Amino acid sequence: MTLGREVQVDAVAGGSTTSGRPRAGYRTDLITVLLGTWFSIGLFLDAWAHSNVPELESFFTPWHAVFYSGFAATGAWILWVLWGNYQRGRRGLDAVPVGYGPAVLALPVFAAAGVGDYLWHTFIGIEQGIDILFSPTHLVLISTMIMILTTPLRTLWSDRDVVSPSFRRFLPAGLALAFATSLVLLFASFADASGYTGEQVIRAFTFEKGAGGSGRADDLAAAIVLTNIIMIMPLLLAARRFRLPFGTATTLAVVVMGLSTATAAYTNMSTAIGFIVSGVVIDVLLRKLRPSEERLKEYRIFGAAASFVTWAVYFASAIIDQGTTPSVTEMWTGAPIMAALHGLLMAVVLVPTVRR
Repeated sequence: MTLGREVQVDAVAGGSTTSGRPRAGYRTDLITVLLGTWFSIGLFLDAWAHSNVPELESFFTPWHAVFYSGFAATGAWILWVLWGNYQRGRRGLDAVPVGYGPAVLALPVFAAAGVGDYLWHTFIGIEQGIDILFSPTHLVLISTMIMILTTPLRTLWSDRDVVSPSFRRFLPAGLALAFATSLVLLFASFADASGYTGEQVIRAFTFEKGAGGSGRADDLAAAIVLTNIIMIMPLLLAARRFRLPFGTATTLAVVVMGLSTATAAYTNMSTAIGFIVSGVVIDVLLRKLRPSEERLKEYRIFGAAASFVTWAVYFASAIIDQGTTPSVTEMWTGAPIMAALHGLLMAVVLVPTVRR
């Protein structure tokens, strides 16, 4: 097995595997994820419109146009890749590149869910708040969308020759991982700590101890737990398979917070900066610890340390932004420790024993 080997073929669908199925080349995966970026931005625009445009009464909106045109472009590209393989004499599953199968299955399901969403909006109505996150058609759309977007990650994951990719080689997979994370967090926005402003963070953990807390404190505490799981799990998962290149965590933070900040109308800039700074620190941890299934101690330390850093910087950014600390010291000093314990627990669950 070759460390750092960069296998890429510039043909539409790349080279062949030992099983006879083609493997998508670097350029193919890069185009797939770039079209997926269009696709993802369209969804975030639509989510913003549902929450911020109360007069929204039609399925046919500019935001839906961006979203569904992104799907059409991504779907057309994947079908073009399959057609290129068909033209070269491949038939049936042999025309589907390794890792692209789930996306091929997801395309018609997504299209059907899109029709269902139109009917839902026509006969039941337009969602205006948290109900957008629980609409059955939306849940099918987001699930199939993630299957499509993570295609480049599956391509690289299946290539056993690639263990320690360069940042350039990992970029399509890294972007796919980041956009998938952002979509999961979007549909958990009812408990998303990244959407809080610095002022909201300080106010949430400022209350009279004798009163036993407040609803705001409960909401932020729960949001930290859920957001931490969503943000750290992709890195722990990817670290099982790859020696992640420097920049992976920063890319994830930039993509997630870029979309989150836009959805929040740029009110949470200090929080976004904090997440990006923590992404850089986590990249340093990745380089120093080199966590993997074989390096179990380092893997678990990484899970705990990355979580701790994320939320320590989170509160630091809020404190710097507001010039004061929350009044309840236990909350803002204990939350990073709680997150670290959750990160450690996730690492133990993902890799219970050292790989031999």
